[in-house]
Amino acid sequence: MSNYYPPVGFHFRVEVLGLSPNGDDVRFTEVSGLSVEIGTEEVAEGGENRFVQKFPTRAKFTELTLKRGLLVNSGIADWINRTISNFDIQPKNVDVQLLNEKHEPLITWHLINAYPTKWSVSDFNSTNNAVVVESLQLYYQYFTIDKQ
Repeated sequence: MSNYYPPVGFHFRVEVLGLSPNGDDVRFTEVSGLSVEIGTEEVAEGGENRFVQKFPTRAKFTELTLKRGLLVNSGIADWINRTISNFDIQPKNVDVQLLNEKHEPLITWHLINAYPTKWSVSDFNSTNNAVVVESLQLYYQYFTIDKQ
């Protein structure tokens, strides 16, 4: 009988390397977009009309989306502002870590040369009792995976 339990998806941290974050800068409520797919090119087979050949082309990584409660004073917010407002693009590596019950990294995704491409804030509505959520979208070239 196996003692393996799948890890929980709510215990994680995100760190933008090269920034001096405060303790809250690694806390996000949601991370999405950690995926990769291999593109293919279809080539018709000469003289054979029943099928086409599919050949791999290159890996395609989706943009990463991060969400958290609006954090006013943050190194990440300064990086976003410099990138989007001043068009001062300084790519940074980003680590997304899935943590175990001892708060140690179980799996780490290293995103290479990431920079913000979109920032948004949730709607303000006086009839709702909700916190203000900021969303950050990051482009990155690729990621590697470390398993502890």
